[in-house]
Amino acid sequence: MIDVSGKAVTERVALAKGTIAMAPAALARVVEGTVEKGDVLTVAQVAGIMGAKRTPELLPLCHPLGGIEGVEIRFEIAEEAGEITVLAEVKSTGKTGVEMEALVACSTALLTIYDMCKSLDRGMTIKEIQLLEKRGGRSGRWVRDG
Repeated sequence: MIDVSGKAVTERVALAKGTIAMAPAALARVVEGTVEKGDVLTVAQVAGIMGAKRTPELLPLCHPLGGIEGVEIRFEIAEEAGEITVLAEVKSTGKTGVEMEALVACSTALLTIYDMCKSLDRGMTIKEIQLLEKRGGRSGRWVRDG
């Protein structure tokens, strides 16, 4: 792990997104709330929050944070494209950023959607997991181009 003891404590925010594509019939079941395993989006939201909180346990060189102060998991559904986009925003005040927590939250929510819907469509594709924005720290604000 890198030494962050000399870094200033600042508000840290990171936003990540990823998408899962699935068959229209499977997406319709998610939207209708008729998937056998339950309410897919609610469970994925909780899983994303849990993923953010457990990030240092999964990534060996990721700093454990003093505390995550907020995790928001949002979904954008594009029925015509057969896709659900997950947006994960993580907030903390500390000496190190929360980019990894946002990426893990997004990934965990997407994997939960896959797990809950795999009986409907094994050909689902998780794609484009990426950091969109980070704020705080010495480098300030960074936003993905495009």
